[in-house]
Parts: sequence; C-alpha cells; structure tokens
Amino acid sequence: MLALRPLALVALLAAPLQCPARAAPEMRREDGPDEALWTLSERFARDGDDGARRATLRFLLERYPSSRWSVRAAFSLDGAVDTDASR
Repeated sequence: MLALRPLALVALLAAPLQCPARAAPEMRREDGPDEALWTLSERFARDGDDGARRATLRFLLERYPSSRWSVRAAFSLDGAVDTDASR
C-alpha cells in the first residue's frame, strides 16, 4: 500500500498536464457547431438550394448570435450586418 503513494502523488501532479486548455480557433482539429452550420449553408449554395441555405443561415443567427460566423451569415442573407455580436 505504501508503494502506491508515490505513484498517486505523481498522477496528481501530472493531471494539469493532461487537461489541455481551449485551443485557438486556427489550431482546432474539429469544427464547432456554428462553423459546421456555415459550411452546410455553403454546400446548399453550391448545390443551388437557396431555401435551405437561407434557413440554415437564419438558424445560425438565432442559435449562435455572438459567433464570428453570425456576422458572415447576416451579411450573406441581406448584405447588412444586423447581429448583436456583443452578447
């Protein structure tokens, strides 16, 4: 039992090294849900489904109003930025 104490101490001290901080947007390996919605809207645009593109962009604006992708979505919908990015 005493032989396990040093191992437990090492595990506790190494724990902060195992828990990464949030990665910068340019370093992430996965898209966030807001970026995925933006990408989906671009796919709809490429496929010529303007109704689905607009619905996706509106949902992006409603669900993620402070996202950097919301500014693009608002501009893409009507050419004006009318989103509250300060939230």
